[in-house]
Amino acid sequence: MGRKKQLPILRGVTITDIGSEGNAIAKVDDMVLFVPGMVPGDVVDVRVTKKKKRYMEGVALEVITPSPGRAEPPCRHFGVCGGCRWQHLPYDRQLFYKAKQVTDNLTRIGHINIGQVDPILGSEKIYGYRNKLEFTFSKRRWMTREEIGTEAVVTEPALGFHIPGIFDKVLDIKECLLMSEPADTIRNEVRKYALEKRLPFYDFREHSGFLRNMIVRKSSTGEVMVVLVTTDALPGERDLLLGFLTERFPEITSLYSIINTKRNDSISDLQPVHMAGSMFITEVMDGLRFRVGPKSFYQTNSGQSVRLYGIVKEFAQLTGRENVYDLYTGTGTIACYLASQAEGVTGIEYIEEAVADARVNAVENGISNAFFIAGDIKDTLTDELFLRRGKPDVIITDPPRAGMHADVVNAMLRSGADRIVYVSCNPATQARDIGILSAVYDVARITPVDMFPHTFHVENVALLVKNARTG
Repeated sequence: MGRKKQLPILRGVTITDIGSEGNAIAKVDDMVLFVPGMVPGDVVDVRVTKKKKRYMEGVALEVITPSPGRAEPPCRHFGVCGGCRWQHLPYDRQLFYKAKQVTDNLTRIGHINIGQVDPILGSEKIYGYRNKLEFTFSKRRWMTREEIGTEAVVTEPALGFHIPGIFDKVLDIKECLLMSEPADTIRNEVRKYALEKRLPFYDFREHSGFLRNMIVRKSSTGEVMVVLVTTDALPGERDLLLGFLTERFPEITSLYSIINTKRNDSISDLQPVHMAGSMFITEVMDGLRFRVGPKSFYQTNSGQSVRLYGIVKEFAQLTGRENVYDLYTGTGTIACYLASQAEGVTGIEYIEEAVADARVNAVENGISNAFFIAGDIKDTLTDELFLRRGKPDVIITDPPRAGMHADVVNAMLRSGADRIVYVSCNPATQARDIGILSAVYDVARITPVDMFPHTFHVENVALLVKNARTG
């Protein structure tokens, strides 16, 4: 075997743009160079890490000349924690590149003719906007670049966030500006308690230990839920820690415990055990009340979700006579939000617990014209369902990042719906799906929405209308 080719270091590279996934872009010898963490206008030295025929990837070694368009990140963990990669961009520029990401995906990748493009809807709160954070315990904390080579102790445990792309490394977080108190205080006090009691933090390599995860939720009504996830070791210590939480934080209105003995952190297939307080916390949206349990999905930015659903309602153009299908309905928030303006709403969701929550939410809000089905949408959205529930006049779809299964898209094409409102957290897969739907539907209007300030993620709402070619 020959020697591996040494990749070059490029000097004085000027960053000119930001592309998908938030990576900065430069042009070097007619090749595109992707460099994470930079800002347009930065002049940097870059070590190339991957070189293909049409593009290169690299990491910045040094910023020679900072861009005048840089902002000062307020978070002490910026640059190490992967949660807020865009704090160094002023918020108006974040919105610019998010909107550009949407139109680039639809027009350049999806080759879709888009109609009216509305200005991106920015978030009214750009810090403290999250209603949920999940923290991870780890036996060994991540060492920062500044600590390497010092006397810092590598074996210190951590309670914080996973380092992006590294399964067994966790950054010890002292503060997170994305969620309001008491999230920081709860996390820091639990860490202090665990260290004082010498409770074993989870070892990702040995799959041993006691403390695994902690989820903190805070609703728009001010209610707080904490979910403590541990292994089945030390049941007595678990009870003491849960007791400490209830005594130290009377503002916790709902407390749960989950036992996880698996090798992954997913709790979707695990049973939460209610320990104290209410069984749920309550979110309020435009006069509607929604129960949120330990495993419930709810839009993470509560304030912005009201505005997002307002756009959905505007695009749906309901008159009270429409039969509406709400795909990937989750806990039925969109279905309940639209029900008063529709003849009926059928919500479909594959997670059975979410469907149970959706049914309760409908009853709690006095909604009698919303019907919910639990099942895999590709197997549920069929011609037989159209016969049983009636063909839809309007379809709302809000799929996960992977987009929709081809069977779902094809069923939508057969549905005869006049309008489709497609809500997406991934404009790339949305462009793919709309490209298929364009056989019957045209894109009449799009509105990008920023649900996650300081990240490269962007939500997009697209209105599709049946084109004249198909009637």
